[in-house]
Amino acid sequence: MNGSVLGLELVPGAAAAAAGALFPGRHRVHLAAGLTVVTCAVAAVAAGAVLRSGHGLVVRASGILPLTGARLDLVPVSAVFVATTAVVAIAACIYWPGYAHHGLSSRTASGVLPIFVTSMLVVAEAGDAVTFLVAWELMAVSSLVLVLADQAGREETRSAAQWYAVMTSAGAAAVVLAVVLVCAHAGALSFATVAARAGGADRLPGGTRDVVLVLALVGFGSKAGMVPLHVWLPKAHPEAPSPVSALMSGAMVNLGIYGIVLVADRLLGGAPSWWWAAVMALGAASALFGAVQASVTSDLKRLLAYSTTDNMGLVLLALGLSGLLATGHETDLAVLALVTALLLVVNHAAFKGCLFLAAGSIQVATGTRELDRLGGLVRRMPATTAVFVVAALAVAAVPPFNGFVGEWLLFESLLRAIESSGVVVAVVAVVAVAALALTGGVSVMAFVKAVGIGALGRPRSAGAAAAREVPRAMVVGAGLLAAACVVLGIAPMLVLPSLERAAASVLGGARPAVLHGGIDVALAGLDGVLAPAWIAVGLALAAAVVVAARDRIGSRRPPRRVAAAWSCGRELQTARMQYTATSFAEPLERVFDDVLRPDRDVTVSHSEESRYFVEKVAYRSTVGDVVETALYRPAVDAVRWWGRQARRLQNGSVHRYLAYALVALLALFVVLA
Repeated sequence: MNGSVLGLELVPGAAAAAAGALFPGRHRVHLAAGLTVVTCAVAAVAAGAVLRSGHGLVVRASGILPLTGARLDLVPVSAVFVATTAVVAIAACIYWPGYAHHGLSSRTASGVLPIFVTSMLVVAEAGDAVTFLVAWELMAVSSLVLVLADQAGREETRSAAQWYAVMTSAGAAAVVLAVVLVCAHAGALSFATVAARAGGADRLPGGTRDVVLVLALVGFGSKAGMVPLHVWLPKAHPEAPSPVSALMSGAMVNLGIYGIVLVADRLLGGAPSWWWAAVMALGAASALFGAVQASVTSDLKRLLAYSTTDNMGLVLLALGLSGLLATGHETDLAVLALVTALLLVVNHAAFKGCLFLAAGSIQVATGTRELDRLGGLVRRMPATTAVFVVAALAVAAVPPFNGFVGEWLLFESLLRAIESSGVVVAVVAVVAVAALALTGGVSVMAFVKAVGIGALGRPRSAGAAAAREVPRAMVVGAGLLAAACVVLGIAPMLVLPSLERAAASVLGGARPAVLHGGIDVALAGLDGVLAPAWIAVGLALAAAVVVAARDRIGSRRPPRRVAAAWSCGRELQTARMQYTATSFAEPLERVFDDVLRPDRDVTVSHSEESRYFVEKVAYRSTVGDVVETALYRPAVDAVRWWGRQARRLQNGSVHRYLAYALVALLALFVVLA
């Protein structure tokens, strides 16, 4: 395939932005969405060709960016991120016209969303520093505009946008400095040239390399939602329109992982073991913290946002393990761990994009995203509920869905690292296995709560009681990603060989770790295999046997008597008698009390006639983000204090302002002298 196909994707992307900004309301959303789908389709085809062949595509356009021009260089590892971004964006664009009546239909939003999607594709395709940094900043600015697009008047939205703006600006500054240091030392802007010089005499000195690695981890880790740089994520994702939330969580955060791979493996040619161990430690902390926070929140989209931190933590675990094994020359295991990290990225794009789109459908139909005000949706919104349940089972790693395969490979990578590597790797891997096991259990509880409280039982509000299925476009958009969760879970070998080639290219063409394809996943040196397709068949047969046995036994018994579940003899069953999301999570909240530090309050109201009779007892429990409270709030308070002190300098006196200028001038002369 000719490299010019990469440049062709920019044409429909620009046309989509123009159509969204210029056409009238009835047509602009459909035109912008359709042209964006074309852009993503071209990118996906190019990425698929690179992944199949293992050979990159390169195109250079001198007229796009001044002075340096633009260079796109699609290599196998970047093709993985291009393909996942394109698939999520296609699903979001199919969903968008149905959602447009409830938001994201303004000229600003319609024009900026194609720019956001195109910039994410260019970030992964960029072949030089200038193209990468321009696309990175364009991605950040366009996503910020979309967060504010249709809800700028809400205080929660403004606050979320402020947090996002500050965190993404700080992260971008770290990214710019890291890339500039690497390219300045190599004396080149092209990533291919920098990578070629990384292993020779021009290798970065140890101290400078360590600074670059720390900056890259801070900058890209903040975009990936890594603890403790995650605080923007549970604020911005819930407030953004649902197609934007799906793109941010299903695609944009993955580019933070790509940035770490780009700098550490491609541009620097590897990193020291201490840095990879730090990546694993931060990954374990992110996975645990995200899972626990998701399990106790009652806001559906906030739950999904914290789950993104959890999933990115698992990706960082696998990525850090790969780098740690590579430093110890365990190349086969390093490839296996990197394949796992890439598969987790692909899986996360599918199920998290699906979950955010389905959550948006629920919010549109009910007018709320609070689990305590939902319920009964399985009867009122069967298609949306089915899509949400499929993605929830996938993120909870239940077979035969795609999340199970990724976590199985992660467990295998960690267990084999314990057996085959040195003491340091073994100790780190043992801790990671324990963290992964605990994270898996807590994550399951979070999504049992989301499905059980949100979809089952009786409606807890008038909006939930009046809910109806959303337009077909919204169901199809989310259903596309739900189908991907099923296909990738049953037949993971459709993508694993391509991911293996991408991982091997990053680690210097090491020998493949996944031996053969078909429908089974077999690993080198492992007698057993994972056969997810046969697991699916077995589960389907077991379900069919249970249903047939139930029908056969039921036909021999007297007619069934229908009664309300869990009524305990009551004739009247109301929604107030059900578990809420808060009460469901309360036992786990007590277990992690020292970590979550919830704010609890009990208010007892007495009868007017006598204080010996209690009229009402109100219990309130609020769980905030302990990292935000302990780390960021003091910094915010300090900045505000300095701001108040600075106001005293402005008293309106011209004489004082002239005195300030005189003092500044004298200080400048002293410094120059």
